[in-house]
Amino acid sequence: MLALRDLRHAYDGNEVLRVDAWQAGAGEHWLVLGPSGSGKTTLLHVLAAILRPTAGTVSIAGQDLGALKSAELDRFRGRHIGVVLQRLHLVPSLTVMNNLLLAQYFAGLPQDGARAHAVLADLDIASKARSYPHELSFGQAQRVAVARAVVNRPQLLLADEPTSNLDDARCEQVYGLLESQARACGSTLVVATHDQRIKSRMSNRYELRERA
Repeated sequence: MLALRDLRHAYDGNEVLRVDAWQAGAGEHWLVLGPSGSGKTTLLHVLAAILRPTAGTVSIAGQDLGALKSAELDRFRGRHIGVVLQRLHLVPSLTVMNNLLLAQYFAGLPQDGARAHAVLADLDIASKARSYPHELSFGQAQRVAVARAVVNRPQLLLADEPTSNLDDARCEQVYGLLESQARACGSTLVVATHDQRIKSRMSNRYELRERA
């Protein structure tokens, strides 16, 4: 489902990411581990088709991302990849429901209010469908971000440091949400973190080393 080969990324000539080879199968759950500065966020952005790598190949669901033009890449991301970033990036001027419908629109999919409502209900935030992001608690906003990431039933679900600033109870809750939603969608789940509390939750691990 996911395959990387000879992947490199550099900023201003300084290499910040190196992955010689890595494969993850459909429905598998993986942790990407490593200290701050090891390239975890860069790798997640490459997998999310937000960032084009300096070199190497990235294949998601059989599609070589390097072969896609920018507009095609945006459409592919919307339909096949769900992302929960450290900053939730909810659109503040839109209600919770419209944030989910916007994700469908950007993917070129029909706006399906029933699907959006079902995801919100599954995450126990259906009552917030008409609320705006500023009216939500942080925990509720995280659930909305997860809902937006899975509303299009992605084949790949990515999360970047989703638990690093949370207490133990909320850490367990957020990870459980990601895990359950990945199973519900049949998604491959990749969580990038340096949070030691969730290392025992996944047996599949890819570890990055800090760049010199």
